[in-house]
Amino acid sequence: MTLIRVDAVEDRPQLHGLGEAPGALLAEAVRGTRGPVVVMIHGYKFVPGHPVRCPHRHILGLEARRDCWKAVSWPRALGFAGASAEEGLGLAFGWHARGTLWEAWRRAEAAGVALAQVVEVLRAAAPVRPVHVVAHSLGARVALAAMTRAAEGAFGRVLLLAGAEFAGAAEAALAAPGGRGAELVNVASRENLPFDLMLEALIAPARPGDVTLGRGLAPGPRRATLRLDDARTLAALAGRGFRVAPPARRICHWSAYLRPGALDLYRALLRAPERVPLAALATASGRASGARAPLPSPAAAPS
Repeated sequence: MTLIRVDAVEDRPQLHGLGEAPGALLAEAVRGTRGPVVVMIHGYKFVPGHPVRCPHRHILGLEARRDCWKAVSWPRALGFAGASAEEGLGLAFGWHARGTLWEAWRRAEAAGVALAQVVEVLRAAAPVRPVHVVAHSLGARVALAAMTRAAEGAFGRVLLLAGAEFAGAAEAALAAPGGRGAELVNVASRENLPFDLMLEALIAPARPGDVTLGRGLAPGPRRATLRLDDARTLAALAGRGFRVAPPARRICHWSAYLRPGALDLYRALLRAPERVPLAALATASGRASGARAPLPSPAAAPS
């Protein structure tokens, strides 16, 4: 088994559809596989078990749904098809992300507490294998909350796609014990501008004056902001063998994983981090260590 489905029920993890604690199964699975350990976290509007919006029947499922253009299979794209133990272990992590933005915002932090417990089990069973993460939208808040609560060195490379969180939270997570040793890749694009502006307007940051991840991260170690709306970035990635398509829409919250070539890039970043070190990503973006950039006006967004 290379894919396990786990849900956060408030701040406790459970096996999806079974209501059981996942510890024993997770420990057995991570010991029985080789390769990377990757946690996949969805964003807003999903809820496990929902007849239409269950993430395990959508982006976290093994089969792409033909009735929804956004339902590309993350596990398959990232190499978790169940063919062999060499694939490593994929963890599809679901949480209650429906309701108002404020309700989902609060639940995301509780889900991070649950995820930290999952990571603790994985690390206890396989202490030399770092846990990598890829998270979209509010899933970024889940991942960063887990990093602030996990044991030292628990996380490896963390990819945040159009993250619905503030830069200060990312900086705090990198400074926490669970974030020490982690590498954070902040994937941003002006296609997500309206969603960044909405978050800044509706949610009060923990640090007054803080800005969203869409603006980038302040310079510092173990971080890079990868701007997929920037032609220089795309050209630099193509030069390393990763051809990510340019923006096709003026506004799109899902472009970070739907664009042709994007998931191929993330697969390499998670499965072969030595192929694309963090310094190379910072160079590709033309901003050493992910320097912060201003948000453009909506009219400047690419079409």
